[in-house]
Parts: sequence; structure tokens; C-alpha cells
Amino acid sequence: MLSPIIVGNVISELRHKKNISQEVLSGLAGIARTHLSMIENGQRKPTLETFYRICVSVGVSPSEVLEEIVKRNEECK
Repeated sequence: MLSPIIVGNVISELRHKKNISQEVLSGLAGIARTHLSMIENGQRKPTLETFYRICVSVGVSPSEVLEEIVKRNEECK
């Protein structure tokens, strides 16, 4: 099972690398800022559609993001 904390950390790090605020990214992805915050804090897991929209909005392929999430998840086992 994928850790929601790892998923959130990877998304948050991507957002920071691209120097995008939660407000801007949530708008681009079509979700509420509070929803994005909960995802980044590991309180919620994004749906596949939301995950895709977040990745596309920061300009990174979903497969690259998922690969990083899986790698970190494996390291924690």
C-alpha cells in the first residue's frame, strides 16, 4: 500500500521545485486549496484523476511522479 504521507511529500516537493503556491496549483488542477493541502499533508489520497491533473499542472509526467513515490515507499519497508 502506498503511504499517503509519501504521496503528499512528493507532490509538495514538486510544487516547491516549480515555485508554485498551493493557491495557484489548486486552481490549475481544478481542486480546492484545502484539498491540495490535505493531500500534501498526507491526510487524503488523491484520486487518479486528481493525481493526473496535479502532475500535468506542475509540468511533470504522472509516471515520473509515481516512480518516485514507489521508490520512496519501497525504501520505507
